[in-house]
Amino acid sequence: MNIERFEGTGRMSRCVKCNGMIYLCGQTDTTAADIQGQTKNVLAKVEDLLNKYGSDKQHMLAATIYVKTMDDFAAMNEVWDAWVENGHEPARACVQAEMARPEILVEVVVTACEK
Repeated sequence: MNIERFEGTGRMSRCVKCNGMIYLCGQTDTTAADIQGQTKNVLAKVEDLLNKYGSDKQHMLAATIYVKTMDDFAAMNEVWDAWVENGHEPARACVQAEMARPEILVEVVVTACEK
C-alpha cells in the first residue's frame, strides 16, 4: 500500500493519497460573511486541491458537508448545486455541527479518485 501525505501540519494533512484515492481534510473559509460566500470559497479550495493532487470535481466520490445551522441549508445548496456538474454528483451527507471557530459557517470534506 502506497500512502502519500501532503501539506502536513503536525496535526493533519491537507491531502492524503492512497491507491488512487484522494482524501481532503475539511475545507473552511472565514473571509466571506455569509453562507453563500463561504461555500463558494470552500468549493474553490476543494477544486484547487483536487486539481493540485491529480483529480477534479468530476472524480469526486463522496462529500460530507457540515453547516453551522440548518437555517443555511437551502442557501448553501444553491451554491453547491451550481458547482456540481450534472452527472458527476458525489454521494453526499450534510449535517449541522458546532464549528471549530464561531465565524465558520460551512466545512466540506471530499473523497475523490485520481483522473
